[in-house]
Amino acid sequence: MPLVLLSVIVGLGAGLAAVAFRWLIVGATQLFSGAADYAGTQGHPANHWVPWLGPAFVIFAPAVGGLIYGPLVHFFAREARGHGVPEVMYAVARKGGRIKGRVAVVKALASALTIGSGGSVGREGPIVQIGSALGSRLGTLAGSSEAQLRTLVACGAAGGIAATFNAPIAGVFFALELILRDFAARSFAAVMLSSIAASVVGRALLGNYPFLQLPAFTVSNPAEMLLFALLGLVAGGIGVLFSKILYAVEDVCDWLWRGPEWLRPALGGLLLGCLLLALPQMYGVGYPVLENSVLGHYALGFLLVLGAAKILATSLTIGVGGSGGVFAPSLFVGATAGAAFGQAVALLFPSLAGDAGAFALVGMGAVFAGSTRAAITAGLIIFELSGEYSLILPLLLAVLVATALSALISGDTIYTRKLLRRGVDISAPARGRAVLEGHTVAQAMGEAPQPVVETLSAREAGRRLLEANGALPVVDAMGRLTGVITPATLAAGLENEDDADRLTVGALAQAAAALGRDEGLESAVEAVLAAGETDGLPVIDTDGHLCGWLSTEHVLHRLVAAS
Repeated sequence: MPLVLLSVIVGLGAGLAAVAFRWLIVGATQLFSGAADYAGTQGHPANHWVPWLGPAFVIFAPAVGGLIYGPLVHFFAREARGHGVPEVMYAVARKGGRIKGRVAVVKALASALTIGSGGSVGREGPIVQIGSALGSRLGTLAGSSEAQLRTLVACGAAGGIAATFNAPIAGVFFALELILRDFAARSFAAVMLSSIAASVVGRALLGNYPFLQLPAFTVSNPAEMLLFALLGLVAGGIGVLFSKILYAVEDVCDWLWRGPEWLRPALGGLLLGCLLLALPQMYGVGYPVLENSVLGHYALGFLLVLGAAKILATSLTIGVGGSGGVFAPSLFVGATAGAAFGQAVALLFPSLAGDAGAFALVGMGAVFAGSTRAAITAGLIIFELSGEYSLILPLLLAVLVATALSALISGDTIYTRKLLRRGVDISAPARGRAVLEGHTVAQAMGEAPQPVVETLSAREAGRRLLEANGALPVVDAMGRLTGVITPATLAAGLENEDDADRLTVGALAQAAAALGRDEGLESAVEAVLAAGETDGLPVIDTDGHLCGWLSTEHVLHRLVAAS
């Protein structure tokens, strides 16, 4: 099945899954709290199921939820524990894009129960893992190559983000920047199609409007750009601090816990419940609280309390074994930090202070950038969430500063640290790829098939292809490569052309992603794997002349010889 069709199907599936997951979270939240989103309620209301407990029901809700999802995750899919994105990154980088199908089901149920029962985590990590598992499963059933499977995993991730946040562009760059860690053109088109398909589904079922409904913000004084750069520094540091606290709390939980793992979320949930009793705004994802922070409904001191409490609540939820994302919490922390920064600026420099909401929006993107170092995604996601194009310049400036500071003071991100703690460095080449480092295409390539001249008749080329039993390179009169002819392209051309006798190879040859003889072998492997029916790629010299052929067999020989 063509990759284009598969990517659209994955996008449609991810879009439906995202919508179903949101409804599942709402249902679980209503079951455990009596409200569709308890963080947005007023006055700490009691749950109508247990009115005699009053507000104290929040102490027990996370424990009851943990008692259900703890065994579910432990016995059926342990990959569903935690925030999800690192597992997808690992599957793409080290497992050829293979993700167990049951992960999608377990992740959806476990995350909905975690969030619905009060877990202070986000829904984007789970939907990324759910969509990626769908893409992996569909690609496996369709017999896709490893390169295509990785792309389909990214398609599922992009579709999930696009439908969840109504942010198709950010979904694409999230998948390329964080999941694939590659912006190759062959992946971009498929991921974009998937994101579009998922967005269509999401908008049809959830409506087409910005995720955050906010008034217009403006930045009128150029001097404010300096303040936004300073905010980028502060937010970048907070993003790194969030990452470090998250894993420090998880280490403490690991050190303290001595019982069975499946019981850990239930008992740990009691501790989280005590925090929720003190600050019910920490219940669940907390988007109403985030929106109120941007709108300026909270005082400076309370904003600082909310930001610190969110870091602690999210770390505790993940540390005790909960299932949910850290994307939304980083936006929450950024909103409170940015709003507090804006209010402080208004007190110190009234003439330079704009709306605190503008600083809150920029803070959201900058904290996310500081924790993940995904600068492109950070800028786009805030733009699409809010629809505020007027803030694009200060947003990009703050994101750039936050990303640079994060890279300067930390060697990892909130996603890669989880893998590094397991001894996995996805930025380093896999063992097989590491063997190829330092080798060039010229050292591994074999002799090229006998080329055909582009003026050769298509019928004569057909006889040559039968003898060669594969693809043939096509060259011009000077011996420069112009393309590749395969049996499939030749057959299609002969079938559709009325005057086949006049048809030449040059008219049918398809463009080839030729490799340079001095190109690094490690970087050429992906292109060779994606070559499909040509079973390899032609190799050219600096003048464009055909000088060899590199196939998967040649790469395998080099791997064996270098091991």
